[in-house]
Amino acid sequence: MINKGCDASVLLDDTQDFVGEKTAGPNLNSLRGFEVIDKIKSELELICPHTVSCADILATAARDSVLLSGGPIWEMQMGRKDSITGSKDAANNNIPGPNSTVDVLLAKFENVGLTLKDMVALSGAHTIGKARCTTFSSRLQSSSDSENIDFISSLQQLCSGADNGNIVAHLDLATPATFDNQYFVNLLSGEGLLPSDQTLVNGNDQTREIVENYVENPLAFFEDFKHSMLKMGSLGSPSNGQIRRDCRTVN
Repeated sequence: MINKGCDASVLLDDTQDFVGEKTAGPNLNSLRGFEVIDKIKSELELICPHTVSCADILATAARDSVLLSGGPIWEMQMGRKDSITGSKDAANNNIPGPNSTVDVLLAKFENVGLTLKDMVALSGAHTIGKARCTTFSSRLQSSSDSENIDFISSLQQLCSGADNGNIVAHLDLATPATFDNQYFVNLLSGEGLLPSDQTLVNGNDQTREIVENYVENPLAFFEDFKHSMLKMGSLGSPSNGQIRRDCRTVN
């Protein structure tokens, strides 16, 4: 999730007078691909200068990444403005951490107008992507009888290196490059990588019920994910925003 909404604040680089969100705890050494957005913005500025915001580029890139990975397509709502500032403190405080409980996750989502179902559906984005060993270290120490011991052992072996902060694991080990409902299948098998993933099954009956529905009905997941992405993509476009010429700096 983004700090204040879909406003591209996360793309701003630090300057002498400004500390942005890239070095916030949830983002540092985690968010990647900024150069891809730079390239898209550069090409768009040549064709239709000062027309497409960086926020719209981010939202469209997210949609197209899902589609190219085998997931659903949805009609984009365009016209977002780019934020002229960002907040490292807000990013640290508002983005759910990898050890979050269901209650913490729900509070963070409800704080921006998203529901429990939105939270579970959007968590399904973890069907693609990777996470560093440091973000799921508490899973490595788990000894509960309800855990998948083979899965935990494989993670312990992966993260056993001295520099495990740079070692990454797929969020979905089964189909890591495919956008599907396998993430939810993994949760029911005790193979959620992040504690905030596994808690959707172990920590709350309501979220577990939604997970089970998405396992049985992948099309329901796709439909709910599309709906929730559109809701999230409409959050918080700043009234005093702009269309940046360079996504890393304000005009």
